[in-house]
Amino acid sequence: MTVVGLGIEGIDLVRYLTAEGADVTVSDARTTEQLADTLASIEDYAPTLSLGENRVADTETADAVFVSQGVPADLPALRAARRADVPISSMTQLFLERCPAPIAGITGSSGKTTTTALTAAMLDAEGIDYVVGGNIGIGLLGLLDQIKPETKVVVELSHTQLEGVDQSPPLACVTNVTPNHLDQYSWASYVDLKRRIFQFQSGDDLAIFNLDDEVTAGFVDEAPGRVAYTSATRDIPGDGALLTDGELVRREAGSDHALLGYDEIALRGEHNVANVLSAAAIAARLGASDRAIAEAARSFEGVPHRLEPVATIRDVLYVNDSIATTPERTIAGIRSFEEPLVLLLGGKDKKLPLRELAALAVERCRAVVTFGDAGDLFANAVREALDSKTPTVERVDDLEAAVRTAAQRAQTGDVVLCSPAGTSFDAYRTFEVRGEHFRTVVAALEAGA
Repeated sequence: MTVVGLGIEGIDLVRYLTAEGADVTVSDARTTEQLADTLASIEDYAPTLSLGENRVADTETADAVFVSQGVPADLPALRAARRADVPISSMTQLFLERCPAPIAGITGSSGKTTTTALTAAMLDAEGIDYVVGGNIGIGLLGLLDQIKPETKVVVELSHTQLEGVDQSPPLACVTNVTPNHLDQYSWASYVDLKRRIFQFQSGDDLAIFNLDDEVTAGFVDEAPGRVAYTSATRDIPGDGALLTDGELVRREAGSDHALLGYDEIALRGEHNVANVLSAAAIAARLGASDRAIAEAARSFEGVPHRLEPVATIRDVLYVNDSIATTPERTIAGIRSFEEPLVLLLGGKDKKLPLRELAALAVERCRAVVTFGDAGDLFANAVREALDSKTPTVERVDDLEAAVRTAAQRAQTGDVVLCSPAGTSFDAYRTFEVRGEHFRTVVAALEAGA
């Protein structure tokens, strides 16, 4: 067996396949030095290492190839495997095949991690036996020995994980589908990947769609099974969850059940109301009571790197929203605050429209500080939108300089919001690493205050 790509999924695959008795080869374009920490985590499993490039010989002669998410489908080594009729699979596909309990799968352009974590919190509040994994940062195959037929299985699925599957979970939820990853996929291809979470369902399966999103609302007529709905802006035509008259309500068989008031939700931002509604609709199907759903929604304070309060320094709140790798997510972050903002934008461009973000930044921000590869792009977009409301716009080299500059521009009562709108890949391996660096820089700032 050959595993291509040694990230969280690759580690999960190596451990699982080796435990099943397979001889495993790891193929990764990175070097031993670059993978030092990762290799230490599989040292006891003793796979054959083929590093520094993805070699055709490792795939075209394998019994099967397992591909980690994010590995390009047109990689020459994978093309060679297809030509040789070598079966190609993935962690997610193998988990869907092997899992002994029904799976609830969650995807979306934004909100999927928060919705997944909220669903888990609601199940936890009910005392239900559950596991959670997938794109949330937890390998799936290592969970299999914890799963009994009655276990509730909650899985976050990214578009790249869905790319490698040919079956859908019996309970699927799509939070939204908005422009993202257009530097790698066409819009039509990206939408098609999200569609796969329900595309292979049977007539008895259930898909939950957010009616406030144009694309997911359009999925309603495509679902092969049953459908439930969520909405924060309108009535829904059947079962699901909605916001009405300032109250979150669960609807089942024509009856409405009050959950909690809008003002009771712990999370900031209207986008998080949508996430709570999706989680409530899922958790109710998995057996959580209205009490448990409301309890979790009142107490859940979020996932790291998602509008995460880091510190208050000289009456200025510093917030880590490193997950915001698209303009849309940054827009949602900006709208989550009423306070004046000093906004940090930067990273690597994904070739997405910036006009709406720039206009909102001009309207809501005291200052905008840009950094990284796309720093000039973001700065120019904001400057082009300037009118009589003129926030200062400054371009600096990196995130550390951006935080220092933001501290100089912020005033009492402001929020310094690190919500970059670009990917981390110009300077960091993941958005989590970027968020950790933001925390570290803010901690140093606090220590010197």
